[in-house]
Amino acid sequence: MITSKTISNGILRALLTLVFVSLILFFFYQIQSVLIYLVVSFILTLIGNPILDFFKKRLKFNHLFATITTLFIFILIIFGFIMMFIPLISSQGQNLSLLNTSEIEKNIIQLINQLTLFLESHQIDSSKLLKEANITSKINFNSIPNFLNAILGTISSFGMGLGSVLFITFFFLKDRLMFIIGAKKLIPDSHEDQILNSLEKINHLLSRYFIGLLLQLFIVFLLYLIVLIIFGVPNALVIAFLCAVLNIIPYIGPLIASFLAAILTMLSNLGSDFQSEILPSTIYVLIGFWIVQVIDNNLSQPIIFSKSVSSHPLEIFLVILIAGFLFGILGMIVAVPLYTIIKVIGKEFFPENKIIQLLTKDI
Repeated sequence: MITSKTISNGILRALLTLVFVSLILFFFYQIQSVLIYLVVSFILTLIGNPILDFFKKRLKFNHLFATITTLFIFILIIFGFIMMFIPLISSQGQNLSLLNTSEIEKNIIQLINQLTLFLESHQIDSSKLLKEANITSKINFNSIPNFLNAILGTISSFGMGLGSVLFITFFFLKDRLMFIIGAKKLIPDSHEDQILNSLEKINHLLSRYFIGLLLQLFIVFLLYLIVLIIFGVPNALVIAFLCAVLNIIPYIGPLIASFLAAILTMLSNLGSDFQSEILPSTIYVLIGFWIVQVIDNNLSQPIIFSKSVSSHPLEIFLVILIAGFLFGILGMIVAVPLYTIIKVIGKEFFPENKIIQLLTKDI
């Protein structure tokens, strides 16, 4: 029989549970930077595991030396990326006068005026609309120093974050067997085999996925670089790298990359004739980027992703599309890894389910 005391105890337990969950969520919110470091370190560990095994099995390195060598390779790659940005920052700082807001306004007004003259020469009414819109008066150029200060703050915290990630990654790689042994002690005996098999398969598939992702980004980077070099865009190496990194965001990233490439191409030719130089160069670069994206979307990306996580290309496309509708850009980025984890767990714990059998037949 339900009494008032039972009801009050139930309400009290629910309130305590709600408070406890809220405190946990608040705690995670406060240490979100640490959680990000752990996630990035985990991804680097998944990428580094095959490299570590190569050094141990093929080159006969001991475990500690193989770990140090793998981490040193990561450091070299990160250092190389940082060195790539120095020419872009210095040249764009001179060309665009990044710390001089009046110079930025002057350059943008010059670009808009050239566009207006071009439209007028072809008797297009859009020029009138451009003048009436008075875009430059609506842009708050004084907010640019605040934006730059935010960037500088991010760069200053990047050093601490990078050191933390590398430190955590070192121990993830070095002591991975110790972590596995520790996990075995926490796993219930009734599900130990299933959980350990799941972890092994997830580690294998996600390692292949992230290596495949790096391979796909490298292919896109080379193709972007070729396009930019052909049309003589300054700082082609760095611009190609930035645009390739945006490809991490499926489908939307390439569109942003095209817009970024067009803007940087126009700004790099600032001072030249708009009709004969700026506009043709920008159009050619955009066409080149779209060709690269057609190649990537129809060849390299589906093949690499489907092979790395043992899923059909259409399956990958639908998963990314659904995740994008439900959770936005972040959902699109994490869709494939999370879907892979769910498939592996489903195969281990519900092997008799017909749908799971169909989806996991290649795992």
